[in-house]
Amino acid sequence: MRRLFVQTEKDFVTNLPRFVFNGDVKVIQRIEDVTQAVEQLSSSEILGIDTETRPSFRKGTIHKVALLQVANEDLCCLFQLSCFGFAPDLIHLLSNKAIKKVGLSLKDDFFMLSKRHKFDPQNCVDLQDYVKEMGIKDMSLQKLFANVFHQRISKSAQLSNWEAPIYTQSQKLYAATDAYACLKLYKELKRLKETNDYLLQ
Repeated sequence: MRRLFVQTEKDFVTNLPRFVFNGDVKVIQRIEDVTQAVEQLSSSEILGIDTETRPSFRKGTIHKVALLQVANEDLCCLFQLSCFGFAPDLIHLLSNKAIKKVGLSLKDDFFMLSKRHKFDPQNCVDLQDYVKEMGIKDMSLQKLFANVFHQRISKSAQLSNWEAPIYTQSQKLYAATDAYACLKLYKELKRLKETNDYLLQ
């Protein structure tokens, strides 16, 4: 039986081994390349979703979503919305009822995405809501992942410039890992929930 914390302490996370996505990472900078990438992802039943926005260090300044990350088990596509906008194929993907989309604080991500273009996301699971039903109080991806897998997700690239035309390797790895971590978490949490094979402590 898996032992899970009701709430993970920060000190527990610090010294855990680092987790990174080791699948293929594709950066999509041109709208002409969106269709093919979406087709590759659309064969999946479940996708991990995340977004990144250029950090604002000035009160009252809010930037649009710069990056949409979409991951399956083998591939994470980084769609640079700051280069080509919220492409119709991406709107269709997020509105596709046949594909489950999972993420953390998805409501906030989708609200910010809707500022680029209105859309109607379908078949979505917000991990924050999902873990509440299990009695877990962790709300951050880093703590939740540490709780379930005893591995640490680095957040060092979080406040970097996501509107940069070229991403560093650190940015690409960070962005892909976050999206894939949502997918990995959902699958394991679903298994634990369905089998009741966990004990809160």
